[in-house]
Amino acid sequence: MSSIPKQPLFCLKWPWDMNPNPQTNTASVCTFEGPWLFKSLQSLGSIAFNFVHSASKASSSSVNHFKPSQLDARTNQNKTILSPEEQGEAEHRAFASALATEKDATMIEFYSPKCRLCNSLLNSVVEVERRNSDWLNIVMVDAENEKWLPELLHYDIRYVPCFVLLDNKGRALAKTGIPNSRLHVLAGLSHLLKMKHPSKRTS
Repeated sequence: MSSIPKQPLFCLKWPWDMNPNPQTNTASVCTFEGPWLFKSLQSLGSIAFNFVHSASKASSSSVNHFKPSQLDARTNQNKTILSPEEQGEAEHRAFASALATEKDATMIEFYSPKCRLCNSLLNSVVEVERRNSDWLNIVMVDAENEKWLPELLHYDIRYVPCFVLLDNKGRALAKTGIPNSRLHVLAGLSHLLKMKHPSKRTS
């Protein structure tokens, strides 16, 4: 009988952990693998350069750019799935664009395409952004993409989904805790929004 690994509800792992035994064929579907810490400093420099250089070119739409395999279903544009490099660059452009709007707050959602809970939150996150679009941007970023390593380390991201609330200067204010369920994550997201705008009602 075939053994197909189940999709995890959420991912809980150090993003810089390497697989200690790559020869095993019980590979987890929820890993943050990649040449994390020993990438050259040039790649980190290029991230910073792309972040600043692309701010003027970035699209103002944030969430629509991020779900890599469902981008075409929402935009009816490119049906080509982006490579990790292209996806990372697109997410960085969207993040730079969100910060450049100087809205009161920006929310980063760290997710994994393999995380069932992350995928189930997409419509709710889009709705939260729509209802709060006058003061909030939401940016979704793939925590498995090595282009986000500096942010994973900076914000101490050890699990996904994880939401980080930034002020209009890009400073982190708070983040959600370890996700126990979809309702738990949405309650955490609502709490973050009320911290910044207590008068706003979110769902």
